[in-house]
Amino acid sequence: MSNGSNYNLDFERPLKELEKRIEEIKLFAEEKKIDMSEEIARMEEKAHSLKTEIYKKLTPWQKVQIARHPKRPTFLEYINLIFDGFIELHGDRLYRDDPALVGGLAYLEEIPVTILGQQKGRDTKENIFRNFGMPHPEGYRKAIRLMKQAEKFGRPVITFVDVAGAFPGKEAEERGQGEAVARAIMEMAGLRTPIVVVITGEGGSGGALAVGVGDRLLMLENAYYSVISPEGCASILWKDASKAPQAAEVLRITADDLIDLQVVDELIPEPLGGAHTDPEEMAIRIKTHLLKNLKAIIDLDFDHLLAQRYEKFRRIGRYLEE
Repeated sequence: MSNGSNYNLDFERPLKELEKRIEEIKLFAEEKKIDMSEEIARMEEKAHSLKTEIYKKLTPWQKVQIARHPKRPTFLEYINLIFDGFIELHGDRLYRDDPALVGGLAYLEEIPVTILGQQKGRDTKENIFRNFGMPHPEGYRKAIRLMKQAEKFGRPVITFVDVAGAFPGKEAEERGQGEAVARAIMEMAGLRTPIVVVITGEGGSGGALAVGVGDRLLMLENAYYSVISPEGCASILWKDASKAPQAAEVLRITADDLIDLQVVDELIPEPLGGAHTDPEEMAIRIKTHLLKNLKAIIDLDFDHLLAQRYEKFRRIGRYLEE
């Protein structure tokens, strides 16, 4: 697997070709000591206009592609950019430590928090070690352990979601994947401490929901959140995975759709071109939204907090028949 250094999406090709041409002209002007600043400035302005046009009119499928971009910031990268004093905690006290789901203690400015998230790899070796960010049952049981610990010591919980789905392999089923996911959802629903969830990339099925039950649900502009992947949906409905772009349209899985459906509370805008183009700026934006939302609920009475959480999820799926 590529580390993403030369990874371009199909709809980006006209922009990348123009940017490549600009770099070639800059090198030529430097080598020949020719003043081509006006031509370069004109082309850079054209590139910026093209980039704005492309990224302001993305289709749901194009957003899915950006959410899966191999250079998109990972959970551990966000930890280093957003939090202070991170201490990773390991193991579920039942089977083993799952590297696909990382958790531990940190400070969000002056607030001590427990943080959890799926961790994908940057290359083939790391992806194999991290199981491509798809947790086994022991990953979710570790998450439950850390969340219950947070409840005991009065720490808010912050979870980052970026997962195609819980690992569906034979060994995961043998160790109780379904039970682990269901128990994580149940425990989060009744956890007597504030929970803020951020969907940063993929939000796939129960693998995402297992760490996605919270008082506030935030979502990056180009992330997606769905009961099934577009490819899986297309394979079931049309017996043709190549119809994934059509499935992405009808599933309503983008942040804009989910804001409209009142599933997601806030959209976090990404830098033009996606989070991977400026991870530092993306981290600043996430941190700002985290602090705002956490401070709004951190002092609420727990009974009131749980009642609000219950109503939040009861509202999801309501519809009006005419």
